[in-house]
Amino acid sequence: MLESLRKVWKVEELRKKLIYTFLMLVLYRLVSVIPAPGIDPSRLGSQMDLPLLQLVNMMTGNAFSQMTIMAMGITPYINASIIMQLLCIAIPALERLQNDETGDGREKISRITRYVTVGLAALQAVGLAGGLNYIKSGWFNYVLAGLSMAAGTALAMWIGERITDKGIGNGISLLIFVGIVSNLFNGIISGFTSASASGTTSAWINVLIVIVLAIVMTVVVTYVELAERRIPLQIAKQTKGRRVYGGQSTRMTLKVVSVGVMPLIFAYSFLSFPGTIIQMVSGSNPDPGTFAYWWTMNMGNGSWLYILVAALLIIAFTYFYSSISFDPKKQAEQLIMQGATIPGQRSKNIADYLQRIVNRLNLFAALFLAVLSAIPSLLTRGLNTSVPFAASSILIAVSVSLEFIRSIQAEMSIRGIDMDVEKGGFM
Repeated sequence: MLESLRKVWKVEELRKKLIYTFLMLVLYRLVSVIPAPGIDPSRLGSQMDLPLLQLVNMMTGNAFSQMTIMAMGITPYINASIIMQLLCIAIPALERLQNDETGDGREKISRITRYVTVGLAALQAVGLAGGLNYIKSGWFNYVLAGLSMAAGTALAMWIGERITDKGIGNGISLLIFVGIVSNLFNGIISGFTSASASGTTSAWINVLIVIVLAIVMTVVVTYVELAERRIPLQIAKQTKGRRVYGGQSTRMTLKVVSVGVMPLIFAYSFLSFPGTIIQMVSGSNPDPGTFAYWWTMNMGNGSWLYILVAALLIIAFTYFYSSISFDPKKQAEQLIMQGATIPGQRSKNIADYLQRIVNRLNLFAALFLAVLSAIPSLLTRGLNTSVPFAASSILIAVSVSLEFIRSIQAEMSIRGIDMDVEKGGFM
């Protein structure tokens, strides 16, 4: 690994990109500690046990719990991108812009996404911070908090785009990765501090178990993230003029867990919505005999019912997201148009064959994500201690790391040096 890094560092252009990426990430973290105006610091820290708020706080590197100008982070941009993808399917005019071959349509979609991002950031800032009673009284403080946090999201979006253009890797993903790593680091330091303060052997054992489990989960997620299903393809020979094309064998690869972290985010958001509304309406101590009281007692984060319902929702959202992200029928039509066939399958059976494979992959992905999401909750319940990571954070961190390595691999391949991602060295 050290030899690989040395060879990467020797390439001047790549070294400049690495330094630029690092400095922009440092700038992002420095800005993340600037307090947002209009926030009452004495009210911070309460009601942060809701899963939705924990997810936002994890992706912003504790900026949300501290209510800085980066409290919303890059999450409004992710939400805006998802909204625009769905609207491009539902609205024909946006679909035509998305499919514009000149690139002007995609540029317009990107511009609209930026505007939607800033609007969502302001609404989420006022809604979440105001609902948690973090904002000082007075409409002017609401305006200050909303505008400052929306500006922070716009700055985060700008930093991410600059990293993508002049640095290495996807800037938006790297910002999320930095937030997750910062949150994990702070959690581990907090665990060591608590264990040192208590001075008991069990506290140190708990910290050791959390660290070992984080490493094991990272290794397993990396292995699964790199796994793929390879489907052999045979390209038919085609004669165009005096040239003959095709006639060779190739393959189509499908990731074993192609849905990524989206089912986890959907499931957590769906489960946290009732709790968020109950917390805002009834407070932390609802009256006995009400639905709010039952939900608070039985659907708290880490309860057995919560773990079971979350696992079922993750399985359902895995199949749902896979159905909208991969269309076997459309993929089969593209293969037929390219003159490709799957050995042992007739043209009319290709779509059914792909559907069967995708169903099997979805079953494994759904069960894997469900089990992975339950491990931190079970660990919290068993050790009676806080775990500074979640399944979604491990998945995002691993996927972004692999994406960053592939970006470096692409840069080195252009210069005639190949780097094997799976082995971690140059070949």
